[in-house]
Amino acid sequence: MARIHIKFLITGICCFAFVMLAVATPLYADIYVYADSEGVLHFTNVPTSSTSSNYKVYIKETPKKPLESDTTDLYDHVISEASKKHGVSFSLLKALIKTESDFDPRAVSRAGAMGLMQIMPENIRKLEIKDPFDPKDNIMGGTRYLKQLINRFNGKLHLALAAYNAGPGVVEKYQRIPPFQETENFVKQVMEYYSIFNKI
Repeated sequence: MARIHIKFLITGICCFAFVMLAVATPLYADIYVYADSEGVLHFTNVPTSSTSSNYKVYIKETPKKPLESDTTDLYDHVISEASKKHGVSFSLLKALIKTESDFDPRAVSRAGAMGLMQIMPENIRKLEIKDPFDPKDNIMGGTRYLKQLINRFNGKLHLALAAYNAGPGVVEKYQRIPPFQETENFVKQVMEYYSIFNKI
């Protein structure tokens, strides 16, 4: 009798764990489409086995890295101070930090950019940043630099961001976002996070 109770107990625990895992795990679904003989488009996220060969992927959904609040909020007080001091949007600064270092104050790029706002060594000297790995020092200096770029490009944010990534001289040469995949992706990513943080 005891063995039966234990068996049911184990089964129950396993079922409960499975349900909790299913609830806790986000679900992502691709969208499929096919056109029938009359040209009517049919959409589904679950093509059946009998019709799956007729469907083509219409939207490929890829999960985005979640914004962990315990990480993203860690430097809010410093970002807020820098925002007020230099007149740069709080959400924009936060988006830039998220894109550049993912809130890692010890981050160092292959090119040698350092800290939360990934400031290059030559700019660290120009901005008189004493410790690029000190969150406040880095954010204050990086915000000052971004403000300079925003003014330099007459408030055109996409150009200022491109200059932050590729250098102002390169942006002035092309008079637009330079045709570099890294820079194009950088500007797009910052603007996406900017929109997200504006809604939080």
